[in-house]
Amino acid sequence: MNIGLFFGSFNPIHLGHLIIAETIYDRTELDEVWFVVSPQNPLKKRKSLVHEFDRLRMVELAIADNFHFRASDVEFHMPRPSYTIDTLTYLSEQFPQHQFSIFLGSDNLKQLRKWKNYEQILAQYRLYVYPRPGDKVSLSHPAIMEVDAPLLDISATFIREAIQQERSVRYLLPDAVVDYIRSKKLYF
Repeated sequence: MNIGLFFGSFNPIHLGHLIIAETIYDRTELDEVWFVVSPQNPLKKRKSLVHEFDRLRMVELAIADNFHFRASDVEFHMPRPSYTIDTLTYLSEQFPQHQFSIFLGSDNLKQLRKWKNYEQILAQYRLYVYPRPGDKVSLSHPAIMEVDAPLLDISATFIREAIQQERSVRYLLPDAVVDYIRSKKLYF
């Protein structure tokens, strides 16, 4: 199978993530999309992350009705911080029958050269790049495929701040995720 890996902290997962995943799935040869919940992104600060199991549960709730989507906790069992190449190598060894590719926002593509062993990623995996506001695909390589996807500017930071201020996040998050956040009192 062709598996697209959507890495993220998903703090929390929101409709922008789901729209991007569905769009890339629909416009490529992918059989499934795995949402890889990252316990710690080496290029981001950890200060506002809720517990990884809560973030995984929110992903599970958000994708429960889509049989092409799957939540993955693979990085929970790996050394931290999580490096994409290590996860790709592990998954390729564990599932040799699958072809893996990754999703990447055009804003993150600019950071690719800072990634551990980025040359190996480009040599062995396909990158599906989706547009981000104010960014263009800045790197040309046979492994990089631009995907025509909606230009979305939904920010998890904005959502967390709205929750802290007890403002509405309706239409930004799936209802099941809103219910989970409220029941666990996350981000308050």
